[in-house]
Amino acid sequence: MKNAHVIGLGKSGVAAARLLHRQGWTVMLSDRGTTPALAAQQNSLRQEGITVLLDYSFVPDSRTNLLVVSPGVPWDSPALVTARENGLEVIGETELAWRFLQDRPWVGITGTNGKTTTTALTAAIFQAAGLNAPACGNIGYAACELALEPTVPDWVIAELSSYQIEASPTLAPQIGLWTTLTPDHLQRHHTVENYAQIKASLMHRSELAVLNGDDPYLRRHLAEDFPSAYWTSSAGKGAVAPLRPSTYIEDGWVKFEGLPIVRADALGMVGEHNRQNLLLAVTAACLADLDTEAIAAGVTGFAGVPHRLEHICTWRGIDFINDSKATNYDAAEVGLRSVAAPTVLIAGGEAKEGDDTAWVQRIQAQVAKVLLIGDAAPQFAQRLETAGYGNYEIVETMDRAVERSAEIAPTLNARVVLLSPACASFDQYPNFEQRGEHFRQLCHQRFL
Repeated sequence: MKNAHVIGLGKSGVAAARLLHRQGWTVMLSDRGTTPALAAQQNSLRQEGITVLLDYSFVPDSRTNLLVVSPGVPWDSPALVTARENGLEVIGETELAWRFLQDRPWVGITGTNGKTTTTALTAAIFQAAGLNAPACGNIGYAACELALEPTVPDWVIAELSSYQIEASPTLAPQIGLWTTLTPDHLQRHHTVENYAQIKASLMHRSELAVLNGDDPYLRRHLAEDFPSAYWTSSAGKGAVAPLRPSTYIEDGWVKFEGLPIVRADALGMVGEHNRQNLLLAVTAACLADLDTEAIAAGVTGFAGVPHRLEHICTWRGIDFINDSKATNYDAAEVGLRSVAAPTVLIAGGEAKEGDDTAWVQRIQAQVAKVLLIGDAAPQFAQRLETAGYGNYEIVETMDRAVERSAEIAPTLNARVVLLSPACASFDQYPNFEQRGEHFRQLCHQRFL
């Protein structure tokens, strides 16, 4: 009898458990939580023949043949280290999906920022070409959900975090895209070099690797490691020399190896970073031999992704924009750079490690007032004081932030109220999506 243990009762864990159960495995699924929602899932899965243990921390035992972990489980946690030392096979949910879908071509997208937009745009372009190409991983489906579908996809378009990559040792996409690299998740990976090495491993396993040539870290540290990679640049063909300039913007067009593919302004999203995301997605489409008309149609029809510079409403000429997905300083700095000044900024949450210098400088340059929420509010207030910026206010909650923005934005002649937290959400919300949805709900109640 094959016995599998799956850790984590989230979407990916449930999909992994169902996939293994369908393949004849005896499956135990565990979670440290005890909420009513988890209890309801426990009862539902029990009826499918899957045992669920709540309020449970995994302990290796000799009966288990395979351990599958959800992305949030630290790869170096003591239980996983012990399991591997005892010879137990330990893999991530994405690796499990790969084992069932490796006869399908994959596009694997990784990077610190830009992953979600690039993944969604790539999927939209492939779908415009008539392909069954769903987005999965950190966006859309859990990867194992695709393996459970009755119709196998033509392409798998997967957003892959460093957590998923380190637990997927054999995952080898046909096309790998690397968006950016700045310090993130250092509490788990400890150094930028470790973090970069994990992402580089996916590119090395990819048949074709595409890297953002406008990203300073990738240019400086990885050019020699990827001599045959395709490099992109929004600054033109010569900007990535002597690297291989595959896709670039020239004369207002996105060009792939000299051929015009789509006008650069066809993507209706603000920000230089989105031009870089566009180049990566178009490169993937060209490498997959998609028709130029389909590529243009996919780009033109793409409306963006929720919680990333998402326009919620306009009130008294002021745009309210949801950038809840900006969970680190670099993403928040990009968010600010992409909107009009003067800006009222809502920031804060559960602080992360990282270099906040560029973010603070951007605040000084264009923000009329910062409204601080969550656990990081006192820390951010002190940081702004140290930088000589005093136009902040600790409001603690999203409710108060939205109400206060309505009071002060008109008096400051602000053109934008931007939620761009530069923080994780876990102090007040289960995830950045629920934080963004709360902001949306409050804006609709107050301004529409």
